[in-house]
Amino acid sequence: MRRFVAAIDQGTTSSRCIVFDRSGRIAGLAQREHEQLFPRPGWVEHDAETIWRNTEFVIGAALEDAGASAADIAAAGITNQRETTLVWDRTTGAPIHPAIVWQDTRTAALCEDLAGTVGTSRYADRTGLPLSTYFSGPKLRWILDNVEGARARAEAGDLCFGTMDSWILWKLTGHHLTDVTNASRTMLMNLETLQWDSQICAEFQVPVSMLPQIRSSSEVYAEISTGPLSGVPVAGILGDQQAATFGQACLSPGEAKNTYGTGNFMLLNTGTTPVFSKHGLLTTVCYRLGDQPAVYALEGSIAVTGSLVQWLRDNLGIVDSAAAIEPLARSVDDNGGTYIVPAFSGLFAPRWRPDARGVITGLTRFVTKAHLARAVLEATAFQTREVIDAMRADAEAENLGLELTTLKVDGGMVANELLMQFQADILDVPVVRPVITETTALGAAYAAGLAVGYWSGTDDIRANWAEDKVWRPSMPDDERERLYAEWNKAVERTYGWAD
Repeated sequence: MRRFVAAIDQGTTSSRCIVFDRSGRIAGLAQREHEQLFPRPGWVEHDAETIWRNTEFVIGAALEDAGASAADIAAAGITNQRETTLVWDRTTGAPIHPAIVWQDTRTAALCEDLAGTVGTSRYADRTGLPLSTYFSGPKLRWILDNVEGARARAEAGDLCFGTMDSWILWKLTGHHLTDVTNASRTMLMNLETLQWDSQICAEFQVPVSMLPQIRSSSEVYAEISTGPLSGVPVAGILGDQQAATFGQACLSPGEAKNTYGTGNFMLLNTGTTPVFSKHGLLTTVCYRLGDQPAVYALEGSIAVTGSLVQWLRDNLGIVDSAAAIEPLARSVDDNGGTYIVPAFSGLFAPRWRPDARGVITGLTRFVTKAHLARAVLEATAFQTREVIDAMRADAEAENLGLELTTLKVDGGMVANELLMQFQADILDVPVVRPVITETTALGAAYAAGLAVGYWSGTDDIRANWAEDKVWRPSMPDDERERLYAEWNKAVERTYGWAD
């Protein structure tokens, strides 16, 4: 009897492998960070070979931590930072350029050109996405246009494109595949057909031959042919935010979760019919289990939340560790009138302002580093409020019957209890943290385990979910609205900084 399922979680700042048991509890875990490369302002890159070496390491280390071998693993799942774009040689497997990370803004002018006279919504009716530097398609076009010889090699069939799930799967199995959730983040997949849209690919000047085959999120793709998991089937792939939604058991229309990581990502399950937002949200595939109909979601994507804490630590040196921000922020009663709007890559949902850049407003001689620390945390909660308001507006317009009564949360920042309380206060709804907060990896494990019968169905996922702690709102209404109004004034100061 195989005792466990493994999940490979290739994230923006680190790669992890987590081994889960049947109850969804962690049996073994390993993690290794990789460097964030900033070759120019607005450019963000990763070394894909380093990420692969780290992935190899954490797989072995997690198995060792669990006291397990490949013989104990029923299946492996993959989850990943989604829009990060890589192109590699089909024969040698060598990347032709560093991976271009989802936060990268080098394609701003290209996105304007692609928008033409129609505007950023040119492809939204087919892809659910606005034209933005965020997504993979423009990044892929940039590589083909700017790496010497890339276009000729791509047109000759010699190159593979993939998001990081495809790269890890290729290195593990030699197969060139992706799942519908990751494909839906490229701007190249049609949401209705769940296949590459040949017209969009032609207009992006992307050869379809270099794109991976699109499969469901839960099926046996191939067996691992190398390393400590050799012989184990890879049977689940989900983009990280869809994986967290699945791991949080948001399996019915109207259920939502918010992940607090490098950025923040809120997904609302809308069922088997895609809902196209009129209020700045993305329409995306939430998951697809085998040959069942795809389930869709509305998503609010926020570029900078946890990475703002990293900026405070690494760029300004105000704290020595991410964990140190909470006691520093607690040492003052409020933000001292200061707001930090972290538009480092422009503003994502629901504003979609690529011309925005980060600002600190309301500075006086009274403000200390503690007030700045508090403003950093509050920025995450304020941005989440913006997304919630957009979701409510879309739900009302589409008669979805959504009434947000609680918010399920996960990700690294949910350990910060000051942030969680402020989040409940500024939303005026309870915030619920589950026992297992590693829901991204857990969702990938669930997808893989369902495909091989390790779990019998989604009822097992619901049964495994358990509440750890609830934060309830305690802020007076007038204070909540005053703070939010001041936040909106601060956001407006970010507009128009980048040409």
